[in-house]
Amino acid sequence: MALRIAIIGSGPAGLMAAETLAPHAQVDLYEHGRHIGRKFLVAGQGGFNLTHDVEGDALLQHYSPQGFLDEALLAFGPKELRAWLAEVGVETFVGSSGRVFPRKGTKPVDVLERIRQRLLQRKVEIHVQHVFTGFTRTGHVLMENTDGSFPLEADHVIFALGGASWPVTGSTGIWPSLFSAIDVDVLPFRSSNCGVEIAWPTAFIAAHEGKPLKNVRCSAGTRSAWGEATITKHGLEGNAIYPVVPALREGAPELRIDLKPESTAVRLVERIGNKADKHFGEAVGLNRAQLALVKAFTAKEVFATPQRFAEGIKDLHLPVSGLRPIGEAISTVGGIPVQALNADFSFKQWPHLSVIGEMVDWDAPTGGFLLQGCFAMGRWAGRALLAKLGIHTGN
Repeated sequence: MALRIAIIGSGPAGLMAAETLAPHAQVDLYEHGRHIGRKFLVAGQGGFNLTHDVEGDALLQHYSPQGFLDEALLAFGPKELRAWLAEVGVETFVGSSGRVFPRKGTKPVDVLERIRQRLLQRKVEIHVQHVFTGFTRTGHVLMENTDGSFPLEADHVIFALGGASWPVTGSTGIWPSLFSAIDVDVLPFRSSNCGVEIAWPTAFIAAHEGKPLKNVRCSAGTRSAWGEATITKHGLEGNAIYPVVPALREGAPELRIDLKPESTAVRLVERIGNKADKHFGEAVGLNRAQLALVKAFTAKEVFATPQRFAEGIKDLHLPVSGLRPIGEAISTVGGIPVQALNADFSFKQWPHLSVIGEMVDWDAPTGGFLLQGCFAMGRWAGRALLAKLGIHTGN
C-alpha cells in the first residue's frame, strides 16, 4: 500500500513539504479557503522578498530561538531555494540590499501558479474548502468540507496552518484550542515585525504623519537595525523598526534612534561650525520631520551647543507604549513551543503528527528571512519523514 501523507495548510511551508514528499508518497494537500497559497499574494504587496542572499552563520543569526532551525536552514538555505525556484520556472535576482526577488515582471501570483503546476505534475491532490476541525481521543485528525465531517485517512499528518498575522490570508490563529484538546500546550500569539506605538505630540503628528525617516539606525535593548522608518499616527514602522521589535516585546522601554548613523558626533560638530542654534539641523542635513522629532523629544538644552546637539541626534530616545495589534503584524510569535517538537518537527507526544511554518514559536525579521524559514521547515520535515520511513531521496 502506498504511503499516504496529509498536509493541512497551503502556505510556503505546506507547499514545500508537499513538493518534497510527492515523488515518494501519495500526498493530499488541504486548504480551508478557495485557493492555495494566499499568503504569497499578500506578501508580495510590499516587495516580494523570496529569501536573502546570505549563507551559513550570517543566515542563522537572523533566527530565534537560537539553534532551532539551524539544521533545516543549512540543508536548504537561500542557495538551494533559488535553485529550486529556477527549477520550477522562477528566475530570481539579488537586490542591492541582499534581498532576493523574482525577476522583473514576475508577480506573486505567477510564482504561486508555477509552484501549483509543479505540485500537480507530481500528482499532489489539492483539496480546497476543507477545514481542520479537531482530533479524536486517539489523535486522529477530523476534517470538514461541504459534504460534512470525516476522519482523515493518512499515515502521517503535517500541519502548516500559519500563525495569526494577516488574517485575510486565512492565518486566523483559531487552531490552538483544537491542539489544547489533545494536551498540546500552545503559547499565546504576539505581534512580530510590526509597528511600534508612540504617543506623538498633537502638533508633531498633524504636520508629519506619513513622512519617512530615511537612513537611520534604530535600537532597543541589544538589537539594532539600519534602514528606514515611517511616521504613522500610531508610532513608527518600517525595516529599521521590525528587527528591534523582539527587544521591545520583551520589555525594553524605549526606542533609540541615530538620525545620522553615517557620521560621528565629532564630524557633525565640525559640520555645524559656528552656525547659530536655529541652523544646527540644516547644517547636518536633517529634514523638517527629523528636526521636529528632535524638538519634540529632547530638552531645549540640546540646542545649547553643537556638541550637545550632535550627541542628541545620535542617540534620540523615544518612549514606546506598545506594539501594533496582531491583525496588523507581518508575522507572529507564539503557537507551538519548540520544546514540544522533535528535531524533525514531529510532536514528541504525537509522533504521527508534525507542525511547520508560523504555527511554531520562532521568529525572524522581514527581508526574505520569514519565507526562507518556512520553505526550509517544509523541506526538512518532508525529508526527515521519508528518512524515518527508510525512503532515500538521493538529495
